Amino acid sequence: MKIESPARFSKVRLTPGCEDEPVAGRVRAGLAGMVLAAAVALLSACGFHLQGHTPLPDSIKTPFVQASDVQSEFVQSLQRALLTSGAHPVKQKDKASAVVSIIKDVVVRRTLSVSAANQPDEYELTYTVRFSVTAGDKELLPPQDISNVRSFSFNEQLLLAKGHEERILRQDMAHDLADMVMRRLSSL
Repeated sequence: MKIESPARFSKVRLTPGCEDEPVAGRVRAGLAGMVLAAAVALLSACGFHLQGHTPLPDSIKTPFVQASDVQSEFVQSLQRALLTSGAHPVKQKDKASAVVSIIKDVVVRRTLSVSAANQPDEYELTYTVRFSVTAGDKELLPPQDISNVRSFSFNEQLLLAKGHEERILRQDMAHDLADMVMRRLSSL
């Protein structure tokens, strides 16, 4: 008597490289998901957050930015950074939970080097901001100075291009200073 095994119990021979792809794909996708979840958990545990999204304490959620020049590059960058961080800047000082006072907002350009013909070859920009933060009668941050320094080359023949480069540097420096202020505000 000859016994034959049913087809469902027969062994299927796979050629190399043709493993059971749907199962392997699901395993790889599951593994990738677990690795991603672990990475997110580790990053959030160390306090990581996306650039520009600085979490602010409740005492700074409705700030008023007081400055002599509200159209300066720094004040505009600070306003954008506050909005990005979820704050709701107010237009009236009496409705604010805190007042961010911009005491000084100055850009200084000085000559770093000159050519043999006594023409400037390189300039240095220094952007300095002095600020303080108060909430009612309580001083949250005493007056502090922060500054950013950059240098750029100068060529009289490229006057328009170098003027544009200087404007871009000023905007970038203002943005960096606003980020510094936001980090200090988030530590309150």
